[in-house]
Amino acid sequence: MPGLLQRLLPREEGFFHLFDKQADNIVVGAKALLRMLEHYTGVPEQVQAIKAIEHNGDEITHAVLTKLNQTFITPFDREDIHELCSRLDDVIDLIDAAASRFVLYRVGAIREGTVDLVRVLVSATEEVATCVHALSTPERALKYTIEINRCENESDRLCRTLIAQLFDEEKDPVQIIKWKEIFEVIETAVDKCEDVANVIEGVILKTA
Repeated sequence: MPGLLQRLLPREEGFFHLFDKQADNIVVGAKALLRMLEHYTGVPEQVQAIKAIEHNGDEITHAVLTKLNQTFITPFDREDIHELCSRLDDVIDLIDAAASRFVLYRVGAIREGTVDLVRVLVSATEEVATCVHALSTPERALKYTIEINRCENESDRLCRTLIAQLFDEEKDPVQIIKWKEIFEVIETAVDKCEDVANVIEGVILKTA
């Protein structure tokens, strides 16, 4: 009987629109972080602007979860909808966390290589957004997951290089602690982009 019901009742496709909004929002957040580091003035105000982007992400996440609770038939498994929503939310949370640390740690100047790491983050979020927008055409979405994985590998390599340079060049242990954490938070944001790709790959395999 459940199978018959699923054939007779329409699926709620509004989830795709909300996922698109979530993915677009993380691109906005990543670009705002890059802009802040490239134009490192008025930092507290720029961090507040990124916080507002993160709040917007929270509202979209809430809308997805509310729709999930109210929808009888979903476009794919409920668990996967919840997981995709959560992983997208993780990305913008970490972008906000990275931005906040520049104020929290009273960072006066940006270390060389930081902007390059954030550029990889921007690329990863752009690939995530393209992948999410392609969810209705699985073969296209799978192509973008490969590029997200490439971005994650690049960010991991670059993060290791920056931390090695940090230990070589910086004598102040407090500065080492601060910058190591900043690099790792940014790199973890890229890791979460890969988590999004993994969820999407799982969804596509289940529905193939």
